[in-house]
Amino acid sequence: MAKKRKHVESEDQEAPVDNKVAPSRPKRTLLGWKDKPVGEPRSDGGEVFRNKEKVLVTCSRRIIFRYRHLMLNVVSLLPHCKKDNKVESKESKGATLNELVELRNCSSCLFFECRKAKDLYLWMSKCPNGPSVKFLVNAVHTMEELKLTGNHLKGSRPLLTFSSNFDGKPHWKLLKEIISQIFGIPKDHRKAKPYYDHVFVFSILDDHIWFRNYQISVPHNESEKFDRGGLEKMTLVEVGPRFCLNPIKIFAGSFGGPTLYDNPFYVSPNQIRALEKKNKAGKYAKKVKAKTRRKMHEMSNPLEPDEFADLWKD
Repeated sequence: MAKKRKHVESEDQEAPVDNKVAPSRPKRTLLGWKDKPVGEPRSDGGEVFRNKEKVLVTCSRRIIFRYRHLMLNVVSLLPHCKKDNKVESKESKGATLNELVELRNCSSCLFFECRKAKDLYLWMSKCPNGPSVKFLVNAVHTMEELKLTGNHLKGSRPLLTFSSNFDGKPHWKLLKEIISQIFGIPKDHRKAKPYYDHVFVFSILDDHIWFRNYQISVPHNESEKFDRGGLEKMTLVEVGPRFCLNPIKIFAGSFGGPTLYDNPFYVSPNQIRALEKKNKAGKYAKKVKAKTRRKMHEMSNPLEPDEFADLWKD
């Protein structure tokens, strides 16, 4: 029977072990391998910028279903947002919202405020130092009621397009910057897809901002692949929702502070409803005055007696 070798002999025959440490594996992202970690200083002395924008989306109490569905549509379009409970719409709502934004570790806020179960106001704010904008929302159409044929992937990043009117006046430039920071989805966000397949369109018409959402549709067949350079075959299919923003005021702070811009053409919905009631009341007053004028005319101009009135009495 063969004898077992001693352990000492096997240890002497082994090659010397190198104690060098293997290089660390680079970090992998959705777009591929990353050479430099985030925050590493660049050659020019600065740091690599990373967009950490997070948006808190909430609404006021007693909001109606139509405006609540619009808010949920906006939440579905922004994967970097956080939805919170309803907030009481009072004068002190600014301090409450700023505290909520800080607790949820966000940097911006979208607050849908409903008044009198009729009017919808939208607050866009950069917390906690501002600026903030108050809009009146008109022409609301949600995804459920439009029934459009567009259907982009949930969580994909949108292309933000603005009309040339935004570069005209200073307050439009400020609004463009606020909208681009809030609606622009960060590149490396964990819930966002790393490509673009829809477009957010912001256009100015009659001093109102009109919002549209379009899917980028490309006809593609397996036999005939689509060339990247050719944009002639691409089409835009509307997805929704639709709404119109009428800017009221721009504040220097978050949900308040010094007024940077006040819209001179803004008319509140309460004034419009009051004018409509006055017009209806004026119509009734005109009818009453016409009846009194008719009676006075008949009394001042009596008819002559008819000679044939008693002809058929017998």
